Amino acid sequence: MAPPGAAHDLLLHRCLTLFTGFDGIDGQDGAEILRRAMAQVSAVGTGHAEAGYLRLGEGLVRCPHDGQRATEALDAQVRELAGRDGPVRLPRRAWGWAFGLRAPEGPCEPDGPCEPDGPCEPDGPCEPGGPHAPDGLHGALVVSYRDRPGEDERLLLTLLVRQTAAALSAAAAHHRERAQALELRRAWDEREAIRRRLDSSLADLSQLREVHDALARSAAHGDGEDGIVRTLYRITGLAAAAEDRFGNLLAWAGPGRPDPYPKPDPAQREELLRETARRPRPVRVRDRLTAVADPRGEVLGVLCLVDPDGRADERAVRALDHAATSLGLELAHLRELAEVELRLRRELVDDLLSGADDTSAYARAEAVGHDLHGPHHVIVVRWSDRPADDVFLKSVSRAATGTGLRILPALRSEAAVLVAQSAPGERSLHSALSRELGTDSGAIGVGASCDTPHEVPRSYQEALRALEVRRRSNSASGMTFYDDLGLYRILRTGSDHREVEGFVQEWLGPLMGYDALHHTDLVETLSQYFDRGGNYSETAAALVIHRSTLRYRLQRIREISGIDLADVDSRLNLQVATRIWKVMRSGPE
Repeated sequence: MAPPGAAHDLLLHRCLTLFTGFDGIDGQDGAEILRRAMAQVSAVGTGHAEAGYLRLGEGLVRCPHDGQRATEALDAQVRELAGRDGPVRLPRRAWGWAFGLRAPEGPCEPDGPCEPDGPCEPDGPCEPGGPHAPDGLHGALVVSYRDRPGEDERLLLTLLVRQTAAALSAAAAHHRERAQALELRRAWDEREAIRRRLDSSLADLSQLREVHDALARSAAHGDGEDGIVRTLYRITGLAAAAEDRFGNLLAWAGPGRPDPYPKPDPAQREELLRETARRPRPVRVRDRLTAVADPRGEVLGVLCLVDPDGRADERAVRALDHAATSLGLELAHLRELAEVELRLRRELVDDLLSGADDTSAYARAEAVGHDLHGPHHVIVVRWSDRPADDVFLKSVSRAATGTGLRILPALRSEAAVLVAQSAPGERSLHSALSRELGTDSGAIGVGASCDTPHEVPRSYQEALRALEVRRRSNSASGMTFYDDLGLYRILRTGSDHREVEGFVQEWLGPLMGYDALHHTDLVETLSQYFDRGGNYSETAAALVIHRSTLRYRLQRIREISGIDLADVDSRLNLQVATRIWKVMRSGPE
């Protein structure tokens, strides 16, 4: 029997407006909807909401709202139903039922196939076809009555369950839509980020392509370091400088070039190179962005952008980094060429000193940039406090080229050997090398001129002879020309020096002893007398003495030596002895 019309309509209205009256229902979550539904169970009759469950994964989880009387035993019965509508047993309650909250289908209709007079009873499962399947299940609502509910209460309860399931379904749909919207937004943002990165990468690649093409064109034209810094200046708009590892300027492009270019402190320079080489990117050092050129891990040079105002952006930094790589390759190439040329030059000098045919010697010299045609001199250099190594050879080569000599250098027989296109000045090479090495304790021998390559071995032997004479003289430091050796040119090396010294002692010994004892210059007077062909006037002028003084000295020479200067053989032996004495005293002039 239906309840009175007014009461029935009131209950039905309250049930129908239970969820449709929510403000912003899309914002409600399942727990809140279930809580409100449980709170309204008693409003539609005399029943009580025992517990509410929401689907989590593949199972149902009890919500804490208003389910104070729910027990683990009840939870077990609900899990056993697995989302189907069905009866549950509750203490001191005559009727208990678990309603599955699913969409779009709801629980059994009051006029459905279960019973002809109302909703599904606890006496048996819904028929036909067995219990309702849990597809679209959102949760479950457990309701109990102290007494068996009437038809009107079951009708309103069914409507409440349907409305609750619909609200849960709408909330789930809203959450899905929001999740989809968030996923779409995330995908959109990710796509936009990828697009921005791609655009940035394309811009970077375009710039690097521009830098690479410009540097490649510069390399193709053979512009070297100058081309690299000019390209960097043109791309960045900032003055650029290339330096070697010691801080010497190799090339500059742009305004503001310092004059003179500052020379850094060696210790600070090394520290700067170590610190910069450890960084993967160019670093700022005061008003400059600096990158090292180290193609094989060895710093060969430095490339800088002058940027006192900090205008260099990321693109300028990348351009500097790329240009530094090109500079490293260029410097490494130049070093390899220099090493190859040095080796070829040394091999050529070795062959020239040993004897090489003219045709091949001319061709090989031309290949290393040296013109072997015309007069050449062999120069041999030894320094008492310097080993004959590559460092010494480089110092000798720098000093020689600094005096204007064009040379082919090599190391041989514990000495530096130069095949020079012309003879050095009488004192210029020794002075230049003394400044280079910081000491003048060295000897240089210069061979006579040779006009063809096959004469080089002869000039080499002459240079060795001149070097030996210089080193055995009283003034062992200096430079000796073979052409100035005089009688020493016909004397062999080795033990003959003792015989020569004995010869000098035999003819000049008394005079040298007298000079040493009385601080006179009788031997020098005799040497000047023979050099001037016995001319009294020229000899007196050379000695800055009066003619009468010269006659007196010559008379004393006759008395002390016991030699008659008018005797032809005696005059010859004395003249040879004075020549040798002069060489022994100070080296050939």
